[in-house]
Amino acid sequence: MKYMIASDIHGSVYYCRKMMEALEKEQADRLILLGDLLYHGPRNDLPKEYAPKEVIQMLNKEKNRIYNVRGNCDAEVDQMVLEFPVLADYGFMEIDGKTFYMSHGHIYNENNLPPLKPGDIFMHGHTHVLRAEKVGDITILNPGSVSIPKEGNPPTYAILENSRFTIKTFEEEIIKEYDL
Repeated sequence: MKYMIASDIHGSVYYCRKMMEALEKEQADRLILLGDLLYHGPRNDLPKEYAPKEVIQMLNKEKNRIYNVRGNCDAEVDQMVLEFPVLADYGFMEIDGKTFYMSHGHIYNENNLPPLKPGDIFMHGHTHVLRAEKVGDITILNPGSVSIPKEGNPPTYAILENSRFTIKTFEEEIIKEYDL
């Protein structure tokens, strides 16, 4: 299976459209969203083409292939308009014999790790900073931010296929590759 991983859309129809175009181009089987779908939060400027109602429509069209965890900007009211589960604080997946723990990153993060076993993979968003590296005996993965990247990074998403985590721009430039 091929997974596309993205985080921090923050209601930008411009970047959500780019993400959906990449989803089709990549021919990913599943879209894993790591939270902060519709609202930009009080600390961020409005993202380019802020239009949450349009983002809702685009995401709902893909509801059968989306896995999502709740971000700090996601609320119960979002579940009233999104047709896939959006309020789980974390999720687990086993892919290629590896256990992935998924969280937005505002509750569990590198400074407050969830219960992980050696060899597990912690996948999160929230920081808006892309990352793929081994820290001690776990692996930390962050696809960066779709709409409001930080620390000079471009808008990015990631592809997980055949135990390779690849972070890309929407112009298909590979920023980082990491073999799990």
